[in-house]
Amino acid sequence: MENTTFSYNYSAARNREVENIRKKYMPQEESKLDILKKLDSRVQCAGMIESLSIGIIGALVFGVGMCFFLDVFAGAAWLSALFMIIGTLIMIPAYPIYRRIALKTKAELTPEILRLSEEIMKSANN
Repeated sequence: MENTTFSYNYSAARNREVENIRKKYMPQEESKLDILKKLDSRVQCAGMIESLSIGIIGALVFGVGMCFFLDVFAGAAWLSALFMIIGTLIMIPAYPIYRRIALKTKAELTPEILRLSEEIMKSANN
């Protein structure tokens, strides 16, 4: 007589991992809420890279001036003052550039954001 037994192994963690991997390769459709979130994050981050780049470059130039001032590099005092002034002048427009780009992006994307949010709210009320 043959002994036939049924064996079943279930692992929730393994199934979750398999499902997460599978989701990466399935065709994904973006919902209106996903699109709205992406547009909102674009408005929130607009101008950040540009202003940070300008500010960092200005801070580095200012730091070179500080190195001349502390005699890390053998140089004259006028050279340290020159680098510190140039670094400061580079840093000053960082925030106005950020504000200009952020406001421009906000003005461009506001109609689309309002339209999508209105559609989502109408569909939620139905």
